[in-house]
Amino acid sequence: MIVLNGGSSSGKSGIVRCLQAVLPGAWLAFGVDSLDAAMPAALRGGEGGLELGADGTVTVGPEYRRLSDAWARGVAAMVRAGAQVVLDEVFLDGADGQKRWQHALDGLDVLWVGVRCDPDTAAGRETARGDRIPGMARAQAESVHRGMRYDVEVDSAGTESMACALLIAERYASRT
Repeated sequence: MIVLNGGSSSGKSGIVRCLQAVLPGAWLAFGVDSLDAAMPAALRGGEGGLELGADGTVTVGPEYRRLSDAWARGVAAMVRAGAQVVLDEVFLDGADGQKRWQHALDGLDVLWVGVRCDPDTAAGRETARGDRIPGMARAQAESVHRGMRYDVEVDSAGTESMACALLIAERYASRT
């Protein structure tokens, strides 16, 4: 399993698509956007769910967290059953988010990847996308990496997605 962590608009999704193209075998791609899409509408912007502030801040409520933790255990079960998974995540609470995933993935071989992107570049991508709350990318660019431990880090601001994916794939291959 490969877990990518980076802020909004850092380039994780593009790297994931490239990883699927360059890694041997079939890799499933999941991420925080998959989870958000599966959540009931009441938890996407409602009490106990995911609250998005006008300034781009994101607050995770207890019911959303409960379902998120269950989802992590489900993804881990797929890996235990033989699926290869690359995960696109945003650890809003940094190391605490990684600890929750480490608990779910206990006993599995996981490559932890930090996807860094400077705040200005991420904010520019956010504006170009047009589907994010302004300020989210800038707010998350550094905060999601606080206290994190990675096996490899890439800088998506100055490196194309494929080059990042090749570096990650090389690091993954060296572990197996």
